[in-house]
Formats: sequence, structure tokens, C-alpha cells
Amino acid sequence: MKVTWEQIFAWRLDRQFVTAGDGANAVEVARRLCGVQAQVASSARHAIALRTPDADTETPLWHDRTLVKTWLMRGTLHLLPADQLPDYCAALATLRAWEKGSWQRGHGVTAAEIGAIIEAVPQALSKNHLTREELVDAVVEVTGDEHLRDALTSGWGALLKPLSRLGELCYGPPRDGKVTFASPRDWLPRWPEELPPHEEAGVRVARAFLAAHGPATMEMFDTWLFGGVAKKSVLKAWFNGLAPELTEVDAQGTKLLALKEHLDDLAAAEPDGRVHLLPGFDQYILGAPRKLEPLIAPEARPKVSRTAGWISPVVIYRGHVAGVWEPKGDLDLFEDVPTKELDRALLRLGENAPRPQA
Repeated sequence: MKVTWEQIFAWRLDRQFVTAGDGANAVEVARRLCGVQAQVASSARHAIALRTPDADTETPLWHDRTLVKTWLMRGTLHLLPADQLPDYCAALATLRAWEKGSWQRGHGVTAAEIGAIIEAVPQALSKNHLTREELVDAVVEVTGDEHLRDALTSGWGALLKPLSRLGELCYGPPRDGKVTFASPRDWLPRWPEELPPHEEAGVRVARAFLAAHGPATMEMFDTWLFGGVAKKSVLKAWFNGLAPELTEVDAQGTKLLALKEHLDDLAAAEPDGRVHLLPGFDQYILGAPRKLEPLIAPEARPKVSRTAGWISPVVIYRGHVAGVWEPKGDLDLFEDVPTKELDRALLRLGENAPRPQA
């Protein structure tokens, strides 16, 4: 089957609830998108509000506990449906970068020290919600190793990310304006006794990815999930497990994999002539390689994917990036877009959202 990139983008915009903003709620938006990146809280709120009239994240995070916040894809902070977290942890834990000497040297710890942290944190968090400072104190108390205080203080986030991938740590409810951490085992309802086998979990994660960000290649999936450094044997096993559900499509000369169940909708998709203003770090951009030229022209890439991993808010027209924008700043358009459609997109940001100047 042959499809155009504009068809693929129109299908993705619809599947990701961008076109109609008809997601049921924040949990279902995060489910469809395979997580919402939450390194920048305002961007995450905007990404969800764009896609659903029920954009409340506080209730599902801290009351219902149907949404969870933790470090996941590419080591970045995400919101994810709580019932999907075991699958993502099982898949991500196949890449144990912290066991490599180069990783340990880069973060100023030894293999014994990272092992002690991985063992101590679950003990410290058992039945507890601890702030950063309290967790450092607890780890030092459990291990009896005062030197770990320096390691945890200087390399804080990086040293806790392995615990997130292992399903041993997530964000807990804020206390007095401070972040707390919790054990998923204690905090999340129906947490399993053990993580599922990665051979099964990886297939489910790959299926979910293709259902929102497909058609795609195995390498595109790897880039999104692991940053492009997954074990190839593991990836191949997952995609072999998914093979009965897959078919190949030709996107203007590029061979991609799609779920068979979506072929009719892909074939019927029509180029989207509307303009959409997406926030920074939006999954529509993160789910596709930034080097995908039909999405982002090479000359525009430095303005979209900036230094220190910063992903700009973007203007989408006919499915591709037609400009960038800054909250309370100016629009920087790379091409002409319909004025009426741009005005409609500006209005859609809502009264309380950050707005660029038209």
C-alpha cells in the first residue's frame, strides 16, 4: 500500500486528538500518546488541554492514582496511565546503562555504590513518601555510607532514573510545595508482584506506539523509547512478536510498518489544511525523529530541536512544521499559512494559555 506523508500526518493528528480535541480525559490522552513528556509542567498541561476538554491531571495523579509521573522514555519525565507503567518499566529495563563502567564514571559513582542505591531506595520508600532531602538521608541511613550523600546530591536525577526503569520509584503527592517520591508498589493500585516479561511488554509498547505515531520503522521506535541505543536483538524480538499484526506501507519511497487495523483509515486520510499550535515537547514531534524531513525541513531543525534538548513550540500546517512560537512572544513562520486558520489556532489556545503575538 502506498501513502503520502501528508496522509500519515493527517492520520497522526487525528489519532493523537489534535484535530478534534476529543480525548476523553488526561489519562486517555496520555494512554493514546504513549505518555506526555512532563519535564516542563506548563507544556504538559498545554499538550493535554489541546486534546481534551477534561484536562485535569491533579485528580488522576494524586487522588485516583490512575496517572503516574516518573522518568521513562529517553530518561525524561513523563505522565503515563498507571496501569501501563509495568509494561514500560519492563521494556525500558532491558537497557541497563547504569551497569556500564562508562556510565558510572560519567556520574561519579562505582558499581558498588549504584548497587547500594538501587537496593536502598525501595527500602527507604516502603510505606513512605519522601522529599528529595529525606530520601537522601534515608539512603545514607540504610547503607551506612555517608559518601552516597555527595553522589546523590550532585547526580540526583540520573542516579534515580534506574529506579524508575526498574519500577521501584515514581513521584508521590507534593508536600508543602515540595516534590515527594513513592514506591509504585505502595502508591499505585493493582501494582503487580513482578514486572511482566519484557518479551510480552515490549510487544504491547510497540503496538501502542504504532497506534499513535505510526507508520514507522523499528529504528524510529528505538529513537523514541531509548534514544536510539536499544539492544537490536531485543527490538527485533518485539517486532517479530508483533509481526502478525503488521504490514509494510510505502511512504513516498520510504518503507514503514503499520498496524493492519489502521490501513483503511490511513488510506482514507486527507491532508490536513488546518493550522495547529503545539506546545514545546509535544508528543507529535517527540514521537517522530527530528531528522524526518517531511515533518521538519533541515533548515528549520535548529529552531525546533535546540540546545540542551529543548524542543520548541511549533506551528503545524498540512501536518508539517511551518514555524515556531514562544509563549507571550512572536511567531516565527517558515512559510505562508492561511490567516484564518492561524487565527483559529490562536483562539484555540484558550484564554488562560500562553499566547504568541499574531
